[in-house]
Amino acid sequence: MLDVRRLTLLRDLTVHGTVTAVAELHGVTPSAVSQQLRLLENETGTRLLQRTGRSVHLTAAGQQLADDTEHVLTALERAQDRLHAAVGEPTGPLHLACFPSALAPMTAPLGEALENAHRNLRLHITEAEPDAAVRLLLQRRADIALLYRYTNLAIPPPAGVETHALRADPLVAVLRNDHPAAGPERNPIDLRELADTQWISAPPHTACGDAVLQACRSAGFTPQVRHTCTDFSAMIALAASGGHTVLIPHMAAAHLPPTLTARPVTDSTLTRTIETAVRPGTAHEPAIAAGLTALRTLNSATGATVSTPREVSGNDRLSTLGAVIANPQVGSVDN
Repeated sequence: MLDVRRLTLLRDLTVHGTVTAVAELHGVTPSAVSQQLRLLENETGTRLLQRTGRSVHLTAAGQQLADDTEHVLTALERAQDRLHAAVGEPTGPLHLACFPSALAPMTAPLGEALENAHRNLRLHITEAEPDAAVRLLLQRRADIALLYRYTNLAIPPPAGVETHALRADPLVAVLRNDHPAAGPERNPIDLRELADTQWISAPPHTACGDAVLQACRSAGFTPQVRHTCTDFSAMIALAASGGHTVLIPHMAAAHLPPTLTARPVTDSTLTRTIETAVRPGTAHEPAIAAGLTALRTLNSATGATVSTPREVSGNDRLSTLGAVIANPQVGSVDN
């Protein structure tokens, strides 16, 4: 019988490309990975790797075994899921990968309510942007991932996972109150009204930066970018101190200083869709199903919409979540 741990190293080598990357993934030394792969070759009696200098490539037999390993890991995961399903009550660890701007509004209340409802379920959260979160799913280091995609970039769904839309999160223009376009009578804002202002934006080749640039160019201008950064809180601080224009997701603009206001924009494609993602066939595993149900319940309990969200207190949010999570007949997972 082949060693599953060694097979996993071979599979990871196909994904990450180098022994060093596989070693970093598993928290071991490259020499330890190399040793395990040599032992796997001895087990199989087959040459699995082609070594050229410091480079390592899979042979045809090695690639075939790596592909078969994916099926083996999937079968083992399904067997584990059936065991957990027989127990019924969600137990064990639940690993969630989440992008930064959803950590406070979505996963913080999720963690408390979920663990209060299921004493034997332990939520583990890892901050990760969508590409990294999908990798964690495929590596089986995460069970659920929260992702986003910007509508105007027409990015296809990630391969190898099942995604379900959770909510729309439109971008809003964050302006100082003394800005001519900030008044309530100028709501919503056409981006062309902001063409002559200086901007704060995410860097080029980031999803947010590319989405804003695409929207501005579609409106007929290229923004005059004064500051670039990836942190929405820093963007808000810079907008408050310098009076520059910034477009950020509505979720990230929930807590603005009194000198700033957020206004929707007329471009309906300037929004991001927030999605849940799981590996195929795992959505009904009790712990994962509980997590997916809780995320949808949280979205509903906070009144998430694309325009005017209803304010819900922290205690109300947690009690609503607790009731739904503890009683699965109150809410369901949209599968």
